[in-house]
Parts: sequence; structure tokens; C-alpha cells
Amino acid sequence: MLGKNAPRACIASLIALSSAAAAASYEVAGKWPLGGDGGWDYLYADSAEHLLYVSRANHVIVVDTANGKIAGDLGDTPGVHGIAIADDDLHRGFISAGKADEVKVFDRRTRKTLASIAVGSNPDAILYEPATRQVLAFNGGGDSVSVIDASRGKVVATVALGGKPEFARVGLGAQVLVNIEDKNELVAFDARTRSVSARWSLPQCEGPTGLALDAAHRRSFSVCSNSVMTILDTKTGRLVAALPIGKGVDGADYDPATQDVFSANGEGTLTVVHESDPEHFAVTQTLDTARGARTVALDRKTHRLYLPSAEFGETPPASPGAHSRPPILPGTFFVLTVQPVKGR
Repeated sequence: MLGKNAPRACIASLIALSSAAAAASYEVAGKWPLGGDGGWDYLYADSAEHLLYVSRANHVIVVDTANGKIAGDLGDTPGVHGIAIADDDLHRGFISAGKADEVKVFDRRTRKTLASIAVGSNPDAILYEPATRQVLAFNGGGDSVSVIDASRGKVVATVALGGKPEFARVGLGAQVLVNIEDKNELVAFDARTRSVSARWSLPQCEGPTGLALDAAHRRSFSVCSNSVMTILDTKTGRLVAALPIGKGVDGADYDPATQDVFSANGEGTLTVVHESDPEHFAVTQTLDTARGARTVALDRKTHRLYLPSAEFGETPPASPGAHSRPPILPGTFFVLTVQPVKGR
């Protein structure tokens, strides 16, 4: 037993050990070969309907998570980045079509396109804010957010964000958090007043991409291109922690049931960070996944994670001043499933 004068370093070590002991352990449980050509970006897990929406360059595939088979397809979404679902009586979904500078609206039951809404330049991240029944499309080429009245399908405001928005999450009281990639900032946006309510620096973070959120404890998790996860208090903007993650990250998620945070790293790993309490966090696992598996979606009912990727060819020689990427081999696209180890 520790006395009241025990060294802080010793106490911190015991907290970290306790956190690791309490954390779940994860494993790759399956691989769904889905095929098709082209790249991918964000994906969305609809827990209630047992569906996974996956962006595929110019269309969105809908996967039945009960069997890993394609159950539908949403076409004509050029440059698709993200999918948002209104899981209420609207029965609608929304897709950011970056190359068209549009948001596509579809009927969740028939999967038919209902409307194409013009927004800002290159809409990227997209979400549905249920308290105000608004869709927020974050325009990566316009440094702004287009606010859409989901019921009417109309843009009601376009608000400057002061930098390039990346991923976003819905918080408490109609607060929306969004990473500003080129400024290394986190912005709080008030969906009720349609205005920026706060702007905070992300210490130790360069190029924030994916974002996870523990809304109940007001903690945000920005994953950054310099292999750091920066954790802020979303009430004050205070830095809580900064932890190491893998390389090539683009997506993150948080499971409130296990209090685990996940960083999907394109190098082929998944970093698991456990929250023992709102002030203490620790990396508890680095799981091997697949090269290119850089985005992730969580099914909060099953606690299963989904990570898309494909097989790659040899990287060609780089031309002067350009970055060379390995080609995606045709027909090799797949989704990995990751879940807690049974019995742990």
C-alpha cells in the first residue's frame, strides 16, 4: 500500500500497469475479399442495420456485416470521401462527393439517390448532427464547412474554419469537433449557432487527420502524421496526453464500452490506447493488420472494427519532385475485421 508521500513517478507507473491489465486485447478475426477497382477512404458502420458503408473512389459499397457480402451499391459519387447516416425518422444518408463539390442524398431503404446538393470545394469529412438535424460537410478545398438542413436538403450556412478541415466528430450539446490539418489545430463548431466556438492548438501534433472522441468525458484524440496521438480536454483545450502511434495514420475511433481508442496506421498496424480514467492513457497493444489499412470504423454493438485495404505491387521509381506510391493490384480490395480476444 502506498502512503500519501509516495513518489509521483511510482504512482504513475502503477496507474499505467493497472490500465494495461484492465485493457482488452484484440485480434484480426476475419478478412472479407470484396474485390473491385479503385481506392478507398472513410467507412461508416451502421450498427442498427448491420451494414457497413465503404467509399470506393466513385461509388459506395454496402456490406452486410453478418456475412461480409456486398448487399448494395450507391453509384455516381465521384471522389467520394465519407458517408453520414441519419439514424432517425429521416431515413436518409449523405455522401461527400469531393470531385463533384456535392453532397449526395440517398434513401436508406431503397438506396436511391434523392438529391445532389452543391457545397464548397472538395467536401471531405461529413457527419449528421442529430440535435439540430443538420448535415455538416467539411470542405477540404474551401477551408470551410457547409451546413445543410437535412429535412429540406438545403445549405443554410457556409462557415470559414481558418484552415483545411479533416475528420470531425459530434460531441455534447451540438458541439462538433474537427481537425484542421494544415494548422495543427482542433476547432469546436457550434451546430446551433453555426459558428466556431473555440480553436485550440494540438501540441506535439503535425498534420492531424483522424479524430476519435470520448464525448462523455470530453476527451478528443487527434491522430497525426508524425506518429503521435494528441489528447485534449474539449471543454478547455488543455493538453491531457500525447502518445506514440504507428506511421501513415488516417483514421481513429473510440469505444465507450471498453474505453479503448484505436489508431489505424497505413504501415500495417493498429495502435490501441486505453483510457483508465480521463487523465490517464497508455498504449496497450500494437496489432499487426495489413499494409494500407489506414482508416477504421467501429461497430459499437459488437465492438468489432473494420479496416479496408488491398494488395499492392512494387513501388515504381519516383520522378524528380514527386512522391511515388505502389499500385493497387486489381480486384484485391478487402476489409479486415478486428475484435476483442474471446475470454479476455
